[in-house]
Amino acid sequence: MSTLRIATRKSPLALWQAYHVRDKLQAAHPDLEIELLKMSTQGDKILDTPLAKIGGKGLFVKELEQGLYDESADIAVHSMKDVPALMPEGLSLAIIMDRASPFDAFVSNTYHKLSELPEGAVVGTASLRRQSQLLAHRPDLQIKSLRGNVGTRLQKLADGEFDAIILATAGLERLELSQHIRQVIPAEQMLPGIGQGALGIECRTGDQRVLDIINVLKDDDSSMAVGAERAMNAMLNGSCQTPIAGFATFQNQQLHVRGLVASEDGKRLLQAEIQGNPEDYQELGETVARDLLAQGAGDIIQNLG
Repeated sequence: MSTLRIATRKSPLALWQAYHVRDKLQAAHPDLEIELLKMSTQGDKILDTPLAKIGGKGLFVKELEQGLYDESADIAVHSMKDVPALMPEGLSLAIIMDRASPFDAFVSNTYHKLSELPEGAVVGTASLRRQSQLLAHRPDLQIKSLRGNVGTRLQKLADGEFDAIILATAGLERLELSQHIRQVIPAEQMLPGIGQGALGIECRTGDQRVLDIINVLKDDDSSMAVGAERAMNAMLNGSCQTPIAGFATFQNQQLHVRGLVASEDGKRLLQAEIQGNPEDYQELGETVARDLLAQGAGDIIQNLG
């Protein structure tokens, strides 16, 4: 295969990610021609409604996946936090790349950290996961929906619509906007989203020519950590409509997996964790999910679904 076609969204962050993959592949395969197929997804077009009400984060990947099905593209590059827990038939998540920062970022033009926010402060986020954890710690905050690409969100903050907004640290760093980060929020305060900070590459199942090309990008540690988080999410049947967090890290050669399910208002917040052999990442993730279900996570998910 002398040409590889990458399906990508048109947002600045998505294009950064696609170019990042292109550059790494061209460094490994100097004779390879790489083309970008730039697409608009439903998630990019519908900006006046919270994601949870219009079908969730899967709206950011469906058009890209159609490009794989009709063979106008060979691979699609995704932010792993946008990829649903279950893959569609005929497509597979072949590669998880080396993970960048998985943490959330507190961004404000007035306050330096989350704890400085005054009572009743207005915080912008499109994420129920972030909203529920914010309200669990600070029920006095006003949470308002914030959609659009990173630049749009920062402009809304600058226009005074919010006292603070919460964004992914990795996205700000990739776009060279780290100067806006006032605080990287620790996992103890806000458990990260499933796969946050990691890039994934999707392709047609069994397309060996493509797999041989992209395999150089696989990161084993990130694959196991994100795999554990996704296994937990799949067993919980989690979606954008559900405040679910999951975070796996390596500690003393063990994989430590943490999970969280919360009610939208943050009044119920269930947590579970386990550690074990990293090779057993799927089982570890599922064990955390079973623990959360035993605590009543199923009721929370059913009420929100």
